[in-house]
Amino acid sequence: MTAAALLTLAGLQALIAMSPGPAGVLCIKTAAADGARAGVALALGLALGIIVWAIAAIGGLSLLFEVAPYLQTAFRIIGAAFLIWIGLMLWRNADAPMPEARGVRGRSVLGMIRLGMVTNLANPKALAYFAAIFTGFLPTEPGALDAVLILGTVFAVELAWYTALALVFSRPGPRRAYGRAKAWLDRVFGAIIMALGARIATP
Repeated sequence: MTAAALLTLAGLQALIAMSPGPAGVLCIKTAAADGARAGVALALGLALGIIVWAIAAIGGLSLLFEVAPYLQTAFRIIGAAFLIWIGLMLWRNADAPMPEARGVRGRSVLGMIRLGMVTNLANPKALAYFAAIFTGFLPTEPGALDAVLILGTVFAVELAWYTALALVFSRPGPRRAYGRAKAWLDRVFGAIIMALGARIATP
């Protein structure tokens, strides 16, 4: 791919990452509630989840869905159910006290990475983007170098955006503001994610 094509792809990926969705809501909530380390771990998981979709797109995801459209429907319903579950958990735990910003360790770091990966793997917005729009920017027959450049660009943009969100919302000011309004903010975040899941489940 040319440098211009990669820059175009990077800009498009940034717009998709910045658009409102469950990944951004979860990243903001995690960073404000659990601190920068948890937020950055989640951001890494979100970027890894997007890479899986990008690999699938390069491997012919859109062709697979043309041959078996029911698979796209199944992915959409499973993703919607997962988003609704996340929203319910946020709502149920809204009254729980906010932990100290000491970060997370060990399995908790891995747990945040896993949560980020599963969130973007179950994100129907990512499914729609990589099955339709993203494939339009791919070379007709991408070689190994093309694939590396494309995947590197997608990963870097995704990681940079969500890491920036995590670092901003884990700062003392935003964190204190979140702490004062945690109960209703978590319910709002939970309601937003559940509404997104419900909307996706009923196209």
